[in-house]
Amino acid sequence: MDNLVFVIAGVIILVLVFRSIVRIVPQNSAYVVERLGKYSSTLEAGFHILIPFMDRVAYKHSLKEFALDVPAQQAITKDNVPLGIDGVLYLRIMDPKAASYGVENLRFAITQLAQTTMRAEIGKISLDATFESREHIDASVTHAIDEASEAWGTKVLRYEIKDISPPATILDEMEKQMAAERQRRVAVTTSEGYRQAQINEAEGDQQALVLRAQGSADAVEIEAKARATAISTISAAINQDGGTTAVAQQLSEQYISAFDKLAREGTVVLLPNDASDVTSVVSKAFTAFDALKTQVDKTKNAS
Repeated sequence: MDNLVFVIAGVIILVLVFRSIVRIVPQNSAYVVERLGKYSSTLEAGFHILIPFMDRVAYKHSLKEFALDVPAQQAITKDNVPLGIDGVLYLRIMDPKAASYGVENLRFAITQLAQTTMRAEIGKISLDATFESREHIDASVTHAIDEASEAWGTKVLRYEIKDISPPATILDEMEKQMAAERQRRVAVTTSEGYRQAQINEAEGDQQALVLRAQGSADAVEIEAKARATAISTISAAINQDGGTTAVAQQLSEQYISAFDKLAREGTVVLLPNDASDVTSVVSKAFTAFDALKTQVDKTKNAS
């Protein structure tokens, strides 16, 4: 029985000694070892053996990127408007030794630094710029915190504002301003549409006038060409044998037809004394045509 107690006690002592000697560090982790209360070394991922009763693991750090929530705080803008701002900070431990001995409470120190830096950056800009320049603010805060926390063995990767909360009165004024801006855009859009409609209508009227004028000009040109063709045809017919007789006969027929139309449509008819004499009418038509033809020939020869 006594031997069993000694065996059990020996096993326990061996386990304790083994645990104090052997250390297995996980991936992306680092252990800070102190020897007799003083910094000795930093253990990276893998298997390590320590000196029992002299070495001990004082600090354990994860080398992964982690997020640190920055609580909401009050900040005053350049134009004296109080704002409630909160954010989130992303960082990574680059030097486990400095992170262990550079500051008492790393997370608390980083949080306080982020809050004070944010208040300082908000105090440099106006309320409108706060909403318009969030990316610029994030970059400025990230750079400032990274420089200040370099002595603590950390690398600040980025800072992002989660929410900006203006006072209720400011929100009401902003809503009124947005409503006024929307009304202005509607008015501008309406007036622009009306102006464009007027321009389109004026251009349409102008094009219609141009087309009508072009159509009238084309009609006159076509009619003139038709008359010229008809005159050329008549002239060619006159110069042929019997052409003069045919033209005079046509004139006589038109002359008699005109008097017949007057007799049918009018109540008073003016007739020449020899209207009943068809031979006289034809003779006058020949005489008028000969006189006209002689005049035309004289003009043509003179030119």
